[in-house]
Formats: sequence, C-alpha cells, structure tokens
Amino acid sequence: MRLLRTLACIAALALTSPTFTSAQTTHPTAEAQAIITVLNKSAGDWNRGDIDAFAASYKNSPDILFMGRTIQHGYAQMLAHYKSAYATRASMGTLTFTHLAVQPLDEHIATVTGNFHLERISAGGGNADGYFLLVVEHTPSGWKIVRDDTTALPPPPSK
Repeated sequence: MRLLRTLACIAALALTSPTFTSAQTTHPTAEAQAIITVLNKSAGDWNRGDIDAFAASYKNSPDILFMGRTIQHGYAQMLAHYKSAYATRASMGTLTFTHLAVQPLDEHIATVTGNFHLERISAGGGNADGYFLLVVEHTPSGWKIVRDDTTALPPPPSK
C-alpha cells in the first residue's frame, strides 16, 4: 500500500513538473527557442573570432558569475578572462553546442544544460570538450546568461 502511494505521488509530480525542452525536439516552447537562438548566435560570434559579440550573450552586470577552472565575478572580469584565455583564433577554434536542454523556472529565469566542443589545432591547444549549466534571465534586451558553470573534460590519454 505504501509503495502504491509513493508511486502515485511520483507519477503526479512527473505530470505536473515543468518539462525539459531540448533543442532536438520538434516543438520547443517560444521561450526555449529564444534561449537556444541566443546560444546559437553566441557560437556563431565565437566562430567568427568576435569575443565581444560572444560576450553579449551574458548580462552586462557586476553580478554575473562564471565558474570554470577559476571563478569570475562580473561581466568585465568574465570578458577579460575570455580575451586572455582565447587570445588567438587558433586558441578559439570552432565552438559547437549539443544536447541543449532548457528548463524554465518561471517567466524570467531558466536553466540550460548542454555540451560544448571546441575543435582546435594542436597549436591552439587541441580539441576541448565539456558540459555546462547556465542560468539565463529574461531582461529588457532579451535572454542573457547570469550564471555559467562550465566543466571541461580532461583530454583523452595520448595513444
């Protein structure tokens, strides 16, 4: 009886919880599509070598937070880090995002999870892969990243 009640509660929660909307589904919500569009534009900006345009996907605020190997507080610190770490086109490589999943938390905030891949020549640092969790906020100028927790995977062992 207790097991049946537990399963009924889980089923009820599953049916009433917000659903994930993937970039690969055929009918993402308008909000999810708008967020995915921002991320796709940022990848295009990156691939053109335009870090300033890429950074425009982040909210220009001293309150944003970027967590990677180090933590950057604020837009200016985040932008300076990107410009230092990716000072050449070879180090920037070609960026792609996959497995994007958007989960709205309310009408102004959503999370996005996904994977990234940087295709680079060895002189640029070699390929890099990882995953991320973003918090995006709907601002007067559109959806902007306010928290970015990016984890790079270790490089594969040499053969």
